[in-house]
Amino acid sequence: MPGKTLLVGLRADQFRHPLDLKATRALKQLPGLDVMVRMALAPLAERFFHLDHLASSLQVSDRQLPDLHQSLVEACRILDLEVPQLYVRQNPVPNAYTFAMRGEQPFIVIHTALIELLTPAETQAVIAHELGHLKCEHSVYLTLANLITLAASQLPLGEVLAQSLQNQLMEWVRCAEFTCDRAALLVAQDPRIVASLLMKLCGGSPSLVDQLNVDAFIAQARAYDSLSDDAIGEALKQVRTQGLTHPVPVLRAREIDRWASTNDYYQLVKRPTVEYNEDASKGGWRNW
Repeated sequence: MPGKTLLVGLRADQFRHPLDLKATRALKQLPGLDVMVRMALAPLAERFFHLDHLASSLQVSDRQLPDLHQSLVEACRILDLEVPQLYVRQNPVPNAYTFAMRGEQPFIVIHTALIELLTPAETQAVIAHELGHLKCEHSVYLTLANLITLAASQLPLGEVLAQSLQNQLMEWVRCAEFTCDRAALLVAQDPRIVASLLMKLCGGSPSLVDQLNVDAFIAQARAYDSLSDDAIGEALKQVRTQGLTHPVPVLRAREIDRWASTNDYYQLVKRPTVEYNEDASKGGWRNW
């Protein structure tokens, strides 16, 4: 496989989904609350979760699961991001998540069930997706939005207001996931890898992997648009996704399929900058 492009100087706004960009800008307009999250809640929560994962997970390093560590390092270099800690946690539910309340010592957690389901390239795409949250500082604003919802519940008519804010929060979270799927694509630099990952989240298992068809899944994702050809179809799609923390996988695949064919994506990954070379004897990195 050809070397991957190193995205020197990559900025989050260069790959943010337009809906995420709009929502994040709105959150940044709320003065003082960001500081409150970082200063008041972050120290205790960050220490608690850090200790919990040190006690109950494997911390990935060049000595522990070195292949996974190398995959993390490569993804961070491509996205122009400092390397966070990575933990592997024994859990039968395929999942991965990121914790970074203050932007200090952030860490990513991947469940063993997800690793069992994916190829190494797909696992790296998951890591890149989580790195997208760090690149865009999503974790801080997710905590901020939760605080707003909590405060609203204490006000007169708070339940009605809190429900409205919760709906807005979930909408923003789903927009943020679209952005992080783009980060996964920027690292994989092959839309089929991201599509395959999403396909397996839909209905994959180790015993079915030989029968899965990425092209059929991409066609399924494109067909999803036909459900919104009328008002009833659009309403049904809204009901299906309301309250979810992630968009449905076929919708995510459709968005990646679209973005992979845009000039914006092409300009990011095809520009002549620096290419990653996996052969350590060549120094790992070389200029084009």
